[in-house]
Amino acid sequence: MVNQQSRRLSAMGRFYIYGLQGVFTEVVYTAIWELFFSRSRKLVGVSSIWAFFIYAFSQMFIERIHTKLISYKIHLVLRGMIYLLWTYFWEFSTGYTLKMFDACPWDYEQWFNWHFFGVITLEYAPFWYFGSIFAETLFIPSVNRLVWSTSQKNTKIVEKNKTRQMNTIKKSRSKSR
Repeated sequence: MVNQQSRRLSAMGRFYIYGLQGVFTEVVYTAIWELFFSRSRKLVGVSSIWAFFIYAFSQMFIERIHTKLISYKIHLVLRGMIYLLWTYFWEFSTGYTLKMFDACPWDYEQWFNWHFFGVITLEYAPFWYFGSIFAETLFIPSVNRLVWSTSQKNTKIVEKNKTRQMNTIKKSRSKSR
């Protein structure tokens, strides 16, 4: 029997997954948008590198506060409203900051009536609300169950290879002196 060593995914690992999930969701959403509003069956979706960091930081924040909100026995409907407010705060903060540097990848002015400075729009409230509920109830718990797992046998092989590499480096340094 092979012994397994497992450890929880690090904060950076979760950050990476949250960023990828956010960008993927945005690409899918914009592709579907194009299908319905431009009748393009190519399903071409777009996003921005900025979106990776925006979504990743936002999900990390929601991951942190959802435990506190549950411990205070706040109902899911109210937690969703809190997440919605957070999402609008975060989208406005990042969008407005990026807009000051002409780097904001979205502009709601031409598409929506209830926008604020073109960086947030009330028309997205249902998407942000239900998206945050999905994140809290399904996505974040799934990511938090992920672990890095290695067998003891593989760990020993890796340790041997590291030792060999270190010895090689030491030998090359002593020869160069």
